[in-house]
Amino acid sequence: MATLVFDIETSGLPPETFDEVQREYLFRDAERLPEGPEREARRAEIQRQFSLWPFTAQVVCIAMVNAETGRGQVLFLSEDCEDATDEPGPVKYVPCADEIELLTAFWEVAPRYDSIVTFNGRGFDVPFLYLRSAQLNVPITRKDWLGYRFNVEPHCDLAEQLTFYSVSGRDGAARKFNLDFYCKAFGIPSPKAEGVTGMDIGQLMADGRHRDIAEYCLRDVKATVLLYQIWQARLKGVK
Repeated sequence: MATLVFDIETSGLPPETFDEVQREYLFRDAERLPEGPEREARRAEIQRQFSLWPFTAQVVCIAMVNAETGRGQVLFLSEDCEDATDEPGPVKYVPCADEIELLTAFWEVAPRYDSIVTFNGRGFDVPFLYLRSAQLNVPITRKDWLGYRFNVEPHCDLAEQLTFYSVSGRDGAARKFNLDFYCKAFGIPSPKAEGVTGMDIGQLMADGRHRDIAEYCLRDVKATVLLYQIWQARLKGVK
């Protein structure tokens, strides 16, 4: 069975993208505070959260790798198609002119795989892709990736597997950690080792550093592949 490991990066849209009523709705919690630094801090916090929601953000990168062969591609938004290269290696970088092109290319690849592996993909990546694709009227070729939560086929979400489906809540023995923490715990090179994190995506987009986003997203996927291999060898089947 062919298994696809993937990860997405998203970036919040500017507030002016939305009309006055939408902005009032989005920032309502901040407007309840007295005018001053506290209100402005809350508005800034809400705007940072835009990247978490598919109706206030866009997908700017999807990295994907075949878990068995190591081959794959990184689809990423870029204003410069010269970001495409013929460099050797099993993973190709593919610049896309806009988000519709990026999502369309991803859904063209998806049916070739029997199953997928993600880290927190059931809670974030997959619903984000579904809702964003629906909003942009991009055909979704695999609609079964949320499926039955307690089944690793067709979707193995490592964040759920390593917490045994949140068996011990937020603070117990199987509490959830981020990917960076799990990588360090299991001796896997951290995708954040080169100084880029998901919090930097918006600024990298603003700076036009599209390739840096693509390379960071691919590091996340490569780390997820290694974590998946460890889970398969040491923990798969634990009930």
